Amino acid sequence: MTQSTQIIVKNIIIPLSAPLQEAEEEAARRLRGILSKKDIIKTSLYKRSVDARHRDRINIVCSVMAETALPASSLDREKLAAAGAEISEMQPVIPVFGEEELSRRPVVAGFGPCGMFCAMLLAEYGYRPIVLERGGDTEKRLAAVERFYRTGILDTETNIQFGAGGAGAFSDGKLLTRINDSRCRYVLERLHELGAPDEIMTASKPHIGTDRLFPVVKNAAEHIEKRGGEIRYDTVMRGIRYKNNRACAVLTDGGEIECGVLVLAVGHSARDTYDMLWRDGFDIIAKPFSVGVRIEHLQSAIDEAAYGSAAGNPVLGPAEYALSKRINGRGVYTFCMCPGGEVVAAASEQGGVVTNGMSRHKRDGRNANAAIAVSVACEKPVEFQRALERAAYAAGGGNFRAPVQTVGDFLGGGRGTEPTAVRPSYMGGDRYTLADLNAVLPKDICDMLRAGIADFGRRLKGFSDPRAVLTGVETRTSAPFRILRSESFNSGVYNNIYPAGEGAGYAGGITSAAADGIACALAIMKRYGAKKYR
Repeated sequence: MTQSTQIIVKNIIIPLSAPLQEAEEEAARRLRGILSKKDIIKTSLYKRSVDARHRDRINIVCSVMAETALPASSLDREKLAAAGAEISEMQPVIPVFGEEELSRRPVVAGFGPCGMFCAMLLAEYGYRPIVLERGGDTEKRLAAVERFYRTGILDTETNIQFGAGGAGAFSDGKLLTRINDSRCRYVLERLHELGAPDEIMTASKPHIGTDRLFPVVKNAAEHIEKRGGEIRYDTVMRGIRYKNNRACAVLTDGGEIECGVLVLAVGHSARDTYDMLWRDGFDIIAKPFSVGVRIEHLQSAIDEAAYGSAAGNPVLGPAEYALSKRINGRGVYTFCMCPGGEVVAAASEQGGVVTNGMSRHKRDGRNANAAIAVSVACEKPVEFQRALERAAYAAGGGNFRAPVQTVGDFLGGGRGTEPTAVRPSYMGGDRYTLADLNAVLPKDICDMLRAGIADFGRRLKGFSDPRAVLTGVETRTSAPFRILRSESFNSGVYNNIYPAGEGAGYAGGITSAAADGIACALAIMKRYGAKKYR
């Protein structure tokens, strides 16, 4: 079967009111003289974004994929470049199989995006992986979070951090990534096959939505199990047994599980796992991370600031923002912006308040929220995170109530102003305490937050509105450690253990974590042949 060549025609600008078909027609016009009409098999929308730099003249910017049966070698790349087009270099995910014998089944610790995609690929090629997930399946996880919100009773193993789908399952399902890896498109395609909405394939900032992500996770689990894999929920990895500098078994609270290889896809909040790996002599280094607060505005105010009179146009959808500033070499930035979303209670330990942001697929909530985070580097990051989380818990008055302060009070040195126009959404909006966040976070971080809010307010109208609301604290922006590995993806200390994904310090979001899981699975297959273990 002859494989088609894919050409991406970029930067096609059409008016907001124009049908997307105009972009495909423009792509065909640009390719005239390079390809004849009969050479083009089909055209389709590849990416779509909004250019709102001029609010009185908002445009849609498109990329279009054109497919041709002509081989890439026959196409004039200079002519394509002059037409604003290029040949897609996206490579298929095709394993190469090694000769080393895999004596036992592979074990994947963690069923977030990294572990999920690693296990899917291994299962599809006959390796029958065993996946260990310390939290519950999708149904148990949703029930545990609902119970936590209703009663304040936290399940420390099944919560917003732990369980099927990982931490990203409760953070809007944002798929935007800044890594340049051809596997990212593959990740989108697989998520779409598993039930993610069609628009993730064309949106410049794709998202699934927490409500649509859980069925995707459930479908991925069934996909793995139908191909000989196994997922053991509510199974905590307590230790690793070694022989000749190799992992030979994983110790769990459900017994010992022998393994041929072990993939550590544990996520950024598995602090007990980090402690275990330290004791076992892994090469682990502290890495920079960020801490801060969540800020909430009315989504309608963000829409108006971004789109002016076009706000509310269904073609545009709810507006997003990404803002950053460097001050004396240190960064303050917005992170994980959730249009029409809510601030969620993301604690995984008793006595600590942790926040995150979440949106459902429609993003139709009243508030917009985002983290405002400040970069941090310290030798004992977990101790630092815990101290902030416990300070927030104390400031909230216990029972996982969060400390809340209006932007006006935070910037002006006041306290105690009850939010009015913007109501806090944390834990349904009724589990917060008015507090002074300056007493929760260190002075240098508060100073950076104030400078950032003021700067962002000058760049996005209304961002520093005194009626906006801050909720503390956000501490789990990324893994605070990196578990060192070789170019072959395995640990230099134990050569059949593969640290991977966000928890190992090699990713920063759903898509990049999934891509790292794929790379890890390919590395395992390149070393070990399938179906050679008992």
